[in-house]
Amino acid sequence: VQLVESGGGLVQAGGSLTLSCAASGSTFSINAMGWYRQAPGRRELVAVITSDGGSTDYGGSAKGRFTISLDKSNNTIHLQMNSLKPEDTAVYYCNADSGVGVQRRSSWGQGTQVTVSS
Repeated sequence: VQLVESGGGLVQAGGSLTLSCAASGSTFSINAMGWYRQAPGRRELVAVITSDGGSTDYGGSAKGRFTISLDKSNNTIHLQMNSLKPEDTAVYYCNADSGVGVQRRSSWGQGTQVTVSS
């Protein structure tokens, strides 16, 4: 599975951004896709959605402010981020969990920078 991210950038505190991640390759094998973010010293879950779009989960800092969605027609997930805070500044990585058993894989995108200014 290959992942291509887009949508990062610079925004003022209180503003909004939408990140997108398009999957290609063996998309039929994807179990779930999501977003993680890397700040100095830590990588944390932002949000994840199952491949049928039926279930989502959010990291604590994202709850109530971010929304993950899935466009199954083009194997793309979107992360709508509202009420952004300076502490949301990080590199955001798209992830795809695919396969089962010994064929299970975790794929990562190249990362996209989100910077929130105060």
